[in-house]
Amino acid sequence: MYEQISRNKRKSFFLILFFLGLIFALAWFFGQVTELGSYAVIPAFIIAIIMTIGSYYASDKIVLAVSRARPVNREEYPYLYNVVEGLAIAAGLPKPRCYIINDTAPNAFATGRNPKNSVIVVTTGLLEKLNRAELEGVIAHEMSHIKNYDVLVQTLSVVMVGVVVLLSDWILRSFFWGAGRRRSSDKRGGNAGSILIVVALVLAVLSPLFAQLLKLAVSRKREYLADANGALLTRYPPGLASALKKLSADREPLEVANKATAHLYIVNPLKDIKGKMNVMFSTHPPIEKRIEALENM
Repeated sequence: MYEQISRNKRKSFFLILFFLGLIFALAWFFGQVTELGSYAVIPAFIIAIIMTIGSYYASDKIVLAVSRARPVNREEYPYLYNVVEGLAIAAGLPKPRCYIINDTAPNAFATGRNPKNSVIVVTTGLLEKLNRAELEGVIAHEMSHIKNYDVLVQTLSVVMVGVVVLLSDWILRSFFWGAGRRRSSDKRGGNAGSILIVVALVLAVLSPLFAQLLKLAVSRKREYLADANGALLTRYPPGLASALKKLSADREPLEVANKATAHLYIVNPLKDIKGKMNVMFSTHPPIEKRIEALENM
């Protein structure tokens, strides 16, 4: 379990580094083909960060409202409260608030910008269809998301995607208005200038796609990490593995879920579609591989 956790932390770290490298490469080309220079990346960062900070602080309220989740108390769901409270103590975290979605599709997610403001949301279907060990595995997975500050990591990736999209748009607009062509012609001339223009255009067109793929890759790695951390928390990997098997076998889609919130859930609420291309564009790793990793522990 410790080996799996360390491996996934390293992979997430290197994905973030690659993300930053893409941004700096795009910023350098932007400086080469426009009169604004490399310093123009600063406004892009500022705009993206301002947009993301607002959504970051209000994200939990927005997600809970969109998901039609309602708060519950100990008297209404003592079984859920007991599991959440016990695992919070084991993880050394403040007890998250508990919310319920009235839906028979089994699923769960965690939200909140830090452990003090965290929320764990489960569906009524999850409570009805899982036994104690399986429920503990799912809650431990979500508790690990909270402990690992995965919402912060996701927010960081959103900021990076925003910067990439802004820079890409600026490069394309500079060529549209002719500024990029004039800049490259004045500065380089000849074949070098033409090559620079072609590379900048290709990078500007493809960078948003690369950025989105990287964001999804980071999301998938955090799922593996939460699985490993959750197994470490309960000391019982078969519990979470059995829960994932039940959740994947249940083909009922979650009615309140959509593409904007699908990445939050422990399994894709829109239900996974097979195929390598679909896996690349998925927010979740293949559930068979997650189960295999847990069983190998």
